[in-house]
Amino acid sequence: MTNTFDTIIVGAGMSGGWAAKEFSEQGFKTLLLERGPNVEHPVDFPTTNMQPWEFKHRGQLTSKEIEDNPVASSCYAFREDAKHFFVKDKDHAYGQVKPFDWIRGYQVGGKSIMWARQVQRWSPFDFEGPARDGFAVDWPIRYYDLADWYTYVERFVGVSGNKDGLDVLPDGDFLKPWESNVVEKYFSQEVKKYYKDRHVIYGRCAHLTESRPIFIEQGRGICMSRRICQRGCSLGGYFNANSTLIPWGLKTGNLTLKPNSVVHSILYDEDQKKAIGVRVIDSNSKVSQDYFAKVVFVSASTLNTNLILLNSKSKRFPNGLGNDNGLLGKFIAFHNYRATIDAEFEGFPQYTTEGAKPTSHYIPRFRNVYRQETDFLRGYAAGFGAQPNRETNKEGFGAELSNQLLSTKETGIWNVNSHMMGETIPKESNLVSLDPEKTDAWGIPLLNIDVDYDDNDEKMIQDFYEQFSEMYEKSGFVNIKTNDNGRRPGNDIHEMGGVRMGKNPKTSLLNAWNQMHECKNVFVTDGACMTSTSTQNPSLTFMAISARAANYAIRQMKKGLI
Repeated sequence: MTNTFDTIIVGAGMSGGWAAKEFSEQGFKTLLLERGPNVEHPVDFPTTNMQPWEFKHRGQLTSKEIEDNPVASSCYAFREDAKHFFVKDKDHAYGQVKPFDWIRGYQVGGKSIMWARQVQRWSPFDFEGPARDGFAVDWPIRYYDLADWYTYVERFVGVSGNKDGLDVLPDGDFLKPWESNVVEKYFSQEVKKYYKDRHVIYGRCAHLTESRPIFIEQGRGICMSRRICQRGCSLGGYFNANSTLIPWGLKTGNLTLKPNSVVHSILYDEDQKKAIGVRVIDSNSKVSQDYFAKVVFVSASTLNTNLILLNSKSKRFPNGLGNDNGLLGKFIAFHNYRATIDAEFEGFPQYTTEGAKPTSHYIPRFRNVYRQETDFLRGYAAGFGAQPNRETNKEGFGAELSNQLLSTKETGIWNVNSHMMGETIPKESNLVSLDPEKTDAWGIPLLNIDVDYDDNDEKMIQDFYEQFSEMYEKSGFVNIKTNDNGRRPGNDIHEMGGVRMGKNPKTSLLNAWNQMHECKNVFVTDGACMTSTSTQNPSLTFMAISARAANYAIRQMKKGLI
């Protein structure tokens, strides 16, 4: 009986955390499994209050660390202050059929500790896109199916934003925003002057700018905009699963958290024709143990969820759990971050900035929204930031150098920049599979990743350069420079798909409630379930989908249907 629960959830990140909260809060005995160690808020954030001079390498990586971790070190947050939260390259190998940066965080809280905290809702256009454009199977849900769940999540998480009134990016339940600087406001006004369908708005972010009773109950404090979020925040000023979802579940007494638990596979009973639990390998002792439940939620992050399901083989499912149609692991997609543009602005020399905010501005997708208008499918969103260009004299030694550093000169010129976040098209040729020979330290097959850009992505990049150069020029920006930064697929850390939702069991793995078509008591609610990627940062949608699916499963369990 100690190994038997009502529900088992695989993965203690934000998706699994939401499922754990919902089940435990509503009285179900829930087991939450995490392959990495426990990270308890706020005691296990060792660098959160360290000053720059307290780091041996002043926050930088050594050349040896970069050499040993070419994938992990390609991530902006893999630095001396947060490297302990990232998977090291040599510890967890994988196969790259084509170059792919698989950025991972194996610990309780997962990547919700180190994420960039940008949260935008999808719009009706995003859920309707595949049916209209024919590039993927039709989503089995629409915006109205998730709208209330978006609100439910936002009120618990805390989202800073403005009510912008845009059909392409629906408003949410927002906390007050930080103030935009003068150039951000100027660019927003200029774009509005020249374009009816383009908008430069405040970047909605999962930070507490004001208090509410729910945040006090969670034990969280206001964000101080320190902008070192990747270390973990002892105040709980930004959202992660460690400071909110998991403690919320644990206090019910119904949640059992079991870290250091590598899930090998889901157990399928041939006679009962359903999943009965999971097989777990202790990450330290390598001892195997089975756990049992009526319902299993798989939220191990997109590619690991694919791996677990592919490795869950039985007489009924020789090619992986629920994989009758052979599509498991296929139609992987991601976001294209390769294109950037920089410029200078000589306006407002009398202004500067003081302090900082943990977000930038955001330009929602404006290409192919209402009709197909380009030679590529779908579109892109973009960020926008503006900072004063300051000069610092670093000459001299001792007191002379100290005085020079304290005498920063305002040049009166502003640096402005944007980066593209392009939607890639799910393709059957973009896939993951199990290595037939190589295994990891726990005897689990390695994952081979075969994912790449295509011609649609290249056309989208060129359009971004053209459109943003024009927008910059019309706004009076000068010294405009476009750049392809060469980021590899996966470096966006927004991989999705492989276990996609759909209406037809012949062309998808999950139904409208994230149930596997062929195994009704198994649910997938992380990025693996996504039918397409849209252009928004995906985490808010993952959380809304997880909360919705968990509550559906709860209703079905109470009726005795699963």
